[in-house]
Amino acid sequence: MTEAQVAQMQKLPLVMISASPWRILIYHPKWSQSLRSFIAKRLSKGAVFEGLGNVASVELKIPGYRVGCYYCLFQNEKLLPETVMTDSEHNPSEYVVCFLGGSEKGLELFRLELDKYVQGLKNNMNCEERGLESHRKSYLSSWFEDVVCPIQRVVLLFQEKLTFLLHAALSYTPVEVKESDEKTKRDINRFLSVASLQGLIHEGTMTSLCMAMTEEQHKSVVIDCSSSQPQFCNAGSNRFCEDWMQAFLNGAEGGNPFLFRQVLENFKLKAIQDTNNLKRFIRQAEMNHYALFKCYMFLKNCGSGDILLKIVKVEHEEMPEAKNVVAVLEEFMKEALDQSF
Repeated sequence: MTEAQVAQMQKLPLVMISASPWRILIYHPKWSQSLRSFIAKRLSKGAVFEGLGNVASVELKIPGYRVGCYYCLFQNEKLLPETVMTDSEHNPSEYVVCFLGGSEKGLELFRLELDKYVQGLKNNMNCEERGLESHRKSYLSSWFEDVVCPIQRVVLLFQEKLTFLLHAALSYTPVEVKESDEKTKRDINRFLSVASLQGLIHEGTMTSLCMAMTEEQHKSVVIDCSSSQPQFCNAGSNRFCEDWMQAFLNGAEGGNPFLFRQVLENFKLKAIQDTNNLKRFIRQAEMNHYALFKCYMFLKNCGSGDILLKIVKVEHEEMPEAKNVVAVLEEFMKEALDQSF
């Protein structure tokens, strides 16, 4: 990128909303010039794709204090009234939206959600409704509450009952929310979406597993939010989910909303690691009886054997030898469950 192009980037309209990790929302136009220079340099270092945001770390007014910075370039025919410019050389339909808050690592966890949020701004700009300008400002200033805080709100709402929500997400069990306001329902659905293993296991496996869980249970997990403490019906749990529920509650003491997303990512990573370990043991067990015993002990001790066994059962449905191993493991686990009562 040439110096002229970098200079041109510095003239892009900048819509900037900042937030501290403690949800204090600030609009600070005094930062815009230094932030323009920072983003122009970042954009000059590589390809920039419209609608696909990036996350970096930026130092603003306080030396040595760096804050996470999400920025996204997008194009739109309609102009934001507050960013109309007289520079005839600039294409007024191009904007950079910038959100400041937390750390670079923390914001990176929400990059895809922030991309969708910017797309929502673009959709709003294409509307012709009255009062749209105030709606856009409200939309932009709410980014932290709408994108970063839902997981934290769900943890604080459910407390120890969060284990039921984790189990439903991990087992692909349908969830129905009743007697809830729209914000709480969106928060719960967002949590379930982020907590599921969607995108981390084969899409065909996920589809088959959803069908299998629906056919097996016949009932969704029902969450009744009519009282101050949500009530669950048809909910399940296991030791794995109970342990991770405690990790979330421990994180609640610090009050950092970015931490909850990191805990949730660690939860999914551990579930995937356990699934891969079980599949490896099953491959070994096809030729080795001792490996079959290792499979059984792993399922018994991992805390989520009920869910892992369903996942591998779906994946190995078309593999006769592995299918036989899974059938034996199912029988072992059933006997162990009967003996525990």
